Amino acid sequence: MSQKRNLTEGNILEKIIKLAIPIMGTAFLQMTYNMTDMLWIGRGVGSSAVAAVGAAGFYIWLAAGIILLSQIGAGVGVAQSIGREDIKTAKSFARNAIQLNFFIALLYGVILILFKNPLIGFFRLGDVNVTNMAKDYLTIIALGTVFSFANPVFTGIFNGGGESKHPFLINAIGLLTNMILDPVLILGIGPFPALGVKGAAIATITAQLIVTIIFILYIKNKSSYFSGFKFYIMPQWNYIKRIVKMGYPVALQNAMFTIFAMIIARIIALWGPVPIAVQKIGSEIESISWMTSNGFATALSAFVGQNYGAGKWKRIYKGYFTSLGIMSGIGILASLILIFCGRPIFTLFFPNEEETIFQGIIYLKILGLSQLFMCIEITTAGAFNGLGKTLPPSLIGIIFTGLRIPAALILSKPEILGLKGVWWSISVSSIFKGIVLLAWFLWLVYRQPEIRERLRSRFIARQTEG
Repeated sequence: MSQKRNLTEGNILEKIIKLAIPIMGTAFLQMTYNMTDMLWIGRGVGSSAVAAVGAAGFYIWLAAGIILLSQIGAGVGVAQSIGREDIKTAKSFARNAIQLNFFIALLYGVILILFKNPLIGFFRLGDVNVTNMAKDYLTIIALGTVFSFANPVFTGIFNGGGESKHPFLINAIGLLTNMILDPVLILGIGPFPALGVKGAAIATITAQLIVTIIFILYIKNKSSYFSGFKFYIMPQWNYIKRIVKMGYPVALQNAMFTIFAMIIARIIALWGPVPIAVQKIGSEIESISWMTSNGFATALSAFVGQNYGAGKWKRIYKGYFTSLGIMSGIGILASLILIFCGRPIFTLFFPNEEETIFQGIIYLKILGLSQLFMCIEITTAGAFNGLGKTLPPSLIGIIFTGLRIPAALILSKPEILGLKGVWWSISVSSIFKGIVLLAWFLWLVYRQPEIRERLRSRFIARQTEG
């Protein structure tokens, strides 16, 4: 890294904010990637195309969970190593994470191409045109898995060292590329033919390729942190094991989250392609809060990781509650937006489809009730990850997300809530995840002697003042 940031000293709020803002910006860039695709596809082709991309998009979502296997292990390993002022170990974590990620990306891309028919067939979309569009989109995206896998890991390594500005700027170039190519390739402008969903996929992998090239050039020419960095030497299996050990609970949680969501999507498909399109767009809108939370969680993970490496539990305690307070405010704001702004949001994507707009308003109102708790869950998971304790948030996530399936099957019965029951199963589970994970983290922190002593001293001081 050109300039690693020391997070173990100085003003806590300032440190976290400066680190979090570029990370949140990077997260919003990814959201804007998806939103731009959906905007042009929805307005230019229609809800059937959005449903096709939504079905194929679950495997991109699954890929994002798999990437975390190396991304989390790299970020936490780099952060804790820098907290101990062990730069050599930090470099080893970074290099081995990139190598592991490259192998996984190749394997995943091949699987998507070879098994695209059963993978898309799982959703039983019921429309040959929608099914074919989904297969086309998935095939093209699979060709770019090496690039889409590499960029989050590069970003995670820099974030772990407290340097989040350059990943944001590099990813911004990719977004700009995607925004320019989307209307050109989806709708057909000038000499370019209208490619529909194929155009969206080509625009995405082209943008990701450009981002990967810039990251590599930056690492080789500008980054003193990666001085002498070689991608092609043999992996060190002791580091690979440590990366996998830290990363697999988070990767497993996110992969299972996607699998559960795919099963939910199959349930939703019983009502036709409109609810699938509604969930696809609705989840992108909802990502305003969870992308923001993920940005803060990533910053908090780096902050906690460095301070854990330095043995500074009081800073961990203060940093967590500072982040939690900010994210609680953002969660409440997100709830208000989802509950009261559903019509203008969905009209933007489907200006002439009243039924889709109506269903979208219902979806956002129900999901809006859980935004605060989702922000609490994600922020707290970031703190756990920084400690290297990635199992608790993953366990809570898998259990309560898995419960959505039986809840959706029961609540969606015609005599109970119908389609609304599926949305309620998602929202209520998010509420429980936030509450349970918060309680678990507070219990963990309170077990630390210096934190107990701090709280005891505060209590005695208040009693004396009273």
